[in-house]
Parts: sequence; C-alpha cells; structure tokens
Amino acid sequence: MASDLDGTLLRSDRTVSPRTAAAMAAARDAGIEVVWATARARHSVDELARSCGFRGAAICANGAVTLDLADGTPEITGTVSIEVAEALAAMERVRTLAPGVVFANVGATTFVAEPEYAALCDYTDHHRHPHEMVLAERLPLAGEQMVKIVARHPEVSSGELYRLAAGAGVDGVELTHSGAPYVEMAASGVSKASALERLCDSKGVGVDEVAVIGDAVNDVPMLSWAGTALAPANALPEVRALADRVLPSNDDDGVARYLEEIAGRRV
Repeated sequence: MASDLDGTLLRSDRTVSPRTAAAMAAARDAGIEVVWATARARHSVDELARSCGFRGAAICANGAVTLDLADGTPEITGTVSIEVAEALAAMERVRTLAPGVVFANVGATTFVAEPEYAALCDYTDHHRHPHEMVLAERLPLAGEQMVKIVARHPEVSSGELYRLAAGAGVDGVELTHSGAPYVEMAASGVSKASALERLCDSKGVGVDEVAVIGDAVNDVPMLSWAGTALAPANALPEVRALADRVLPSNDDDGVARYLEEIAGRRV
C-alpha cells in the first residue's frame, strides 16, 4: 500500500496521528508493506519517519529519489537526475510563458535557489528556512545533481502557473503540481508511479497487489497505474474521480482506517 503524505496520510497540521502510526505498524506485522510516496525531500521524510517510527521504503521528489528507512536512517537507494540541457530549456520555456517566474534546483540532498525564489519562501514550503538555502544568481550550478526543478511566481498562483505551463507544454521534463505554492518538474517519465513500479518489480509484487492513496495532481500517475486506487474525501475532484473508493479525509484518519481494514482481513 503506497500513500501520499501531505493531504493524505498526514493530518492538516502535517503530523502523523497516533492512530495512523499504530495502523502502519499493525499492517507491517500483518505482512502488508507500506510505502510513502511524496513530493517531499529526503530530510523532511526522515524527520517524519522518526516522529512515528516508520521503517519502510519512501519515494521522494515525485519519484526521482527512493529511500530505505529500515534501519532508521534515510538511505538513498536510487535517483533519477534531470540533464542540464533539459533543465535549461525547461526553465527558459517557463520564463517565456510567465515572465517574472523564479526557480530553485533540488538535488537528492541539496537545495539551490535563486535569491528571488528564496525571498518568497517560508519554512513550510520546503521544510528549510530561506537562510538554509544555497543561493545562486544563475541556475543550474555546475556539478550539482538535480532531481527536481521548482518554479513559482510572485503574482501568479501555483495552480494558475501549473495550468499555464501544462497547457502550453514544457518539453524534456515531467511537469506536475502537489498543491504546494510552486510547480514541480522532474526528468521526463519520472513520477511516483514509475518509482513505485520499479520498487514492486524488485520485490516481485504484481500491480494487482498494489493499492495507492493520493489527493493531488502528482498522485494521478500512480492512481492510474495501481490495481486499487483510493483517495481521501478531501482530494481534488479530478483525483476522487479516478478512485475505486473514496476514504474518510486526512483529518479523519482515512489511511489508518483503510490499513486497519486490510490488516484485519489477514488476522
């Protein structure tokens, strides 16, 4: 069972509830592997895992980074980088579509931002304080691995920016939106679904044995791929429309309730 975090497994206060932590542990004991699938970066996933004792696999950066948290530390088991030429072309394309847009480049463990991008951020955007970001007038920096590009505009909402870019097309990258105040781009073909499929293949798990839960645009690929697609009641309407079943909302512990149900079947 793979679950998105923000808006899905996490409550609105961005915490893992005691009920959800207990349900994940019970599912593990029942032989059900729980995987986290998120747009978040490694350090943020590590903090959340430590807060609730999670020891599974995690898909981060919308599929560009995978982690193994089995021993309590976030070991990187795979990354998919964006080529510099593709990144430059994608950023130039978005600048043309929305003059004034600003960028940051995200690595597996790094975060490099244009000063104007950092100035628009607060801690909750990337779980980094702006003063903790490396600043650069021109991106990308030579020698820095890049798994994700994030873009935002001082006057255009992230939803509007995403619709504009998606409608016009941005070649060479996978464009998506998690509901955060920025648009996200990974290498072409990279998504939560692509990473989850590789993980399942490595474990001999068939697609019909996989259930996924998500609430936003960046969850659509894995909801379309998995054998069972689920969404919390608070999901976007277009996401709920893809679901085989709608669960209670994130604040009503929808993921926990589902895990309790399927773990109970195995007792």
